[in-house]
Amino acid sequence: MNALSVPSQIVYIVDDDAAVRDALALLLRSAGLSVATFPSARDFLARVTPRDSGCLLLDIRMPGMSGIDLQVEMHKRHIELPVIFLTGLGDVPLVVKAMKAGAADFIQKPLEGHRLVAAVTQALQEDARRPRAEGQAGDHSPDDRLASLSRREQQVLQEMLRGRQSREIAETLCISIKTIEFHRANIREKLGATNMADLFRLVFKQE
Repeated sequence: MNALSVPSQIVYIVDDDAAVRDALALLLRSAGLSVATFPSARDFLARVTPRDSGCLLLDIRMPGMSGIDLQVEMHKRHIELPVIFLTGLGDVPLVVKAMKAGAADFIQKPLEGHRLVAAVTQALQEDARRPRAEGQAGDHSPDDRLASLSRREQQVLQEMLRGRQSREIAETLCISIKTIEFHRANIREKLGATNMADLFRLVFKQE
């Protein structure tokens, strides 16, 4: 099934590791997506313009211009492609910085194929509706939405932001996994968040 929302959309991959680029390109093309790969941030900037449509898979750590540096330069050039960062386990501070700067999502290495395709599909859909996406988060301010969480929901949210799964959170808070899933669903609904990237942006924007 072709997951593209617009025929001209391209998934851009920027990673200095050729093996990673090739593996990602093969996976995404097998899902019916158009792909363009680049070994460096500067090669990507030499090709892409504000008129291009799609999304960007971007390694957060690269020699020369890093993923974070590229994100900053894209803003300067008004290149508004949704960015999905590829990160390592020790990259939490960089992920927070990327989320504050508007990244669409982040995926930890080693990558899971189904998780990656799902994130890319969502980013392409976000890109397709970008001109009318502003203001869809709801009428309440982020402060109001965070304040609407119960004490237990706030505890669950903090554990989620640490990257913990439902089973780990349940063990930490001494409650059932089913209850954790219930709280997670309530948190997403109250905050208007569809994924972890939304939660990062909402929470860390307040700091």
